[in-house]
Amino acid sequence: MEIPYDALILVSFGGPEGPDDVIPFLENVVRGRNVPRERLQEVAEHYQKFSGKSPINDQNRALVAALQIEFQSAGIRLPIYWGNRNWRPLLPDAVRQMADAGVRRALAFVTGAYSSYSGCRQYLENIDAARASVGPKAPAIEKLRAFFNHPGFIEAQVDLLRAAQLELPADRRERSRVLFTAHSIPQVMAVSCDYAAQLEESSRLTAEQCGVGDWRLVYQSRSGSPMQPWLEPDVCDAIRDAAAGDVSAVVLSPIGFLSDHIEILYDLDTQARAVCDELDLTMVRAATVGTHPRFVRMIRELVEERLDPAVSRPALGRFGPRADACAVDCCRFERRPPG
Repeated sequence: MEIPYDALILVSFGGPEGPDDVIPFLENVVRGRNVPRERLQEVAEHYQKFSGKSPINDQNRALVAALQIEFQSAGIRLPIYWGNRNWRPLLPDAVRQMADAGVRRALAFVTGAYSSYSGCRQYLENIDAARASVGPKAPAIEKLRAFFNHPGFIEAQVDLLRAAQLELPADRRERSRVLFTAHSIPQVMAVSCDYAAQLEESSRLTAEQCGVGDWRLVYQSRSGSPMQPWLEPDVCDAIRDAAAGDVSAVVLSPIGFLSDHIEILYDLDTQARAVCDELDLTMVRAATVGTHPRFVRMIRELVEERLDPAVSRPALGRFGPRADACAVDCCRFERRPPG
């Protein structure tokens, strides 16, 4: 049987790799939006605290390497490409490289587990724009389905959460709370997608498999006008709420992120930890799935189900497996002019 696809492309957000990259990277992120220069400089300072380098590109390199080994062991002969939305290697360059290599039809693994404009639809728009920039020789590119409830994703999250719980002092485990964190989005964006519901489901599935009763889904890294409502509660507010009750330790599980971003290093490991220290709360942060073997195997399984329609499409919980192709109006979001 002829293989219906001849490549996989990893499509990600991208991040700066040195101090000189930070402002140009952020300008790419906010292009087309009326973001004040002062806000850009404020966010740039977060990056500069870590030598101007985001860990995301190195983690994507590691993920590509892990996938190459996984594909080879499973007998999947697909080359793997990588292109970013906001920084080198940029998506149009990767698509051009694919076209030059003769790739005609590819699958895309997007580094977002949940359905939202910024985590799904915008990537589809980016892929379409990249293909248009390359022209008629650009390959067709089809995104793999959302995997927030895939057994492999949940198993990796469970393993990482259990490891984090073991780091808690024994005398504080009984009065600990798990806070699952995800990037906040504007409420006007949230009403047009299943982002919050999917996050709640991933958190519930993970907590249940870990035997965790005291848990809460919270949000982090909000930006934009303070007049615009975003998903809440904020992680730091949730930490203060925990401290006001009978909680002596919190475990932060960044279930909304696949790899460490500056939002993890700064908003959780720096800001949230400072709040915990102030309140005398023990804090442990679970790792992101990154290159966890079960997560890497999950990506291979998502590819296999597209290579062979007879392969099962597993999903946990109440939602079932997502469709391969998004609905025409899925996750639609129109930015409103300021004011």
